[in-house]
Amino acid sequence: MLFSSANSINWGRLLPQIVYYISAYCDLVNDGKIELGDKINVVVPTGNFGNILASYYASLMGLPINKFICASNSNNVLTDFIKTGVYDKNRNFYTTISPSMDILVSSNLERLLYKLSGDNDEVTKGWMNALKSEGKYEVSDDVKAVINDKFYGGFCDDKNTEATIHEMFEQDKYLCDTHTAVAINVYKQYVGETGDKTPSVIASTASPYKFSKAVLEAVEPNATLPETEFDMVDELHKVSGAEVPAPLANLKNKTARFSDVTEVNAMENYVLGALGIE
Repeated sequence: MLFSSANSINWGRLLPQIVYYISAYCDLVNDGKIELGDKINVVVPTGNFGNILASYYASLMGLPINKFICASNSNNVLTDFIKTGVYDKNRNFYTTISPSMDILVSSNLERLLYKLSGDNDEVTKGWMNALKSEGKYEVSDDVKAVINDKFYGGFCDDKNTEATIHEMFEQDKYLCDTHTAVAINVYKQYVGETGDKTPSVIASTASPYKFSKAVLEAVEPNATLPETEFDMVDELHKVSGAEVPAPLANLKNKTARFSDVTEVNAMENYVLGALGIE
């Protein structure tokens, strides 16, 4: 079997993401939640702007979307950009319990700006050059107007992420991961601010077991944590009853293939040695 990976700026990742927004819309129609042609909102936890960009591309293909709700963690550069039209990476960087969103340069935003500028590559290039040289840029008023009309930006810090996980589990018996919790929290902010009750799709982007320590601490804030990650997975399953993904469950009894530990300053030589390069 041949494996490959696709990061969030790879088209091989964006394409299937487009499909599942369309699939979710079809599910809403088939379940009688909406009529064909009705608009929905989409809520996406994102750092690199890839997943929410996919929903935007779906809308260009005809999917009726009313509002794109962009949910960030404490690294809220996208929130500020959507509200002001100014993208400024000159800020503190935070390590959070939703690490896939710990990003200050959202690569896929360039693709959105290209479309919103009328496919003007020179204008878009100017903004990206300003980001490289000055760490910030400001888009034109016409682009700001479209963003303000179509997008909403909000953010959620770790404390409120944990509170959301706890609340969702206590009230709905739904166990969500740290990224999905950010989306749920920001969605509630949006509804509170706007009163918009348009049917909405919230993108749940990971298994809670991928972040078992943070999720377990949120579900049982006063409990003593088990010593190992595998024990945390077992305890989270015991507490929640949520199924552990088979690939993760099967890892527990596997023999570790690698045991080398390399210091950061020795990594280059280690890689060269592993490749047989002098």
